[in-house]
Amino acid sequence: MDLTEKQLKAEYVFKGRIFNARVDEALMPDGRTAVREVVEHNGGVMVAPLDSDGNLYFVDQFRYPYFEVVTELPAGKLEKGEDPYEAGIRELREETGATAQKIVSLGKLYPTPGYCGEIIHLYLATGLSFGEQDPDDDEFLEVKKIHISKAVEMVMNGDLPDSKTQVGILKIARLLDEGKI
Repeated sequence: MDLTEKQLKAEYVFKGRIFNARVDEALMPDGRTAVREVVEHNGGVMVAPLDSDGNLYFVDQFRYPYFEVVTELPAGKLEKGEDPYEAGIRELREETGATAQKIVSLGKLYPTPGYCGEIIHLYLATGLSFGEQDPDDDEFLEVKKIHISKAVEMVMNGDLPDSKTQVGILKIARLLDEGKI
């Protein structure tokens, strides 16, 4: 069975600097139509800096939608057309002050596929050296390191609710267990 839906109409109801929102009419596989609400987002990048002692470097940042400080692996938004790998290098340096000898892809993540087109590209950074942070003007961050074993425990205990951070930690832990890092 072909599960593809076809966009018949699209109406933008909001256009902003971070995302756009539209309401579509879609033709479903059985010939009926449905309304689809869609958030358009340029996507993002997450970089997990891992040192030779098995420590990951995180940032604590106030996240306004939740009105709380969230511990996350370094991440940021992509500019339209920006290469995710290059954005990862930039975000790593800006948020932690780190540069890496090696950055490898851990795949991609669809954080909310029911209504949002955002794709987050996941990377692992190794061979770290540290300099000064250079956060965006509206970013206030604190860097902290947590050993991978403790980070896995925190994920399993619900202490790290950010999805991209959870996925990054668990993928890295598995790769370490398999001797691939």
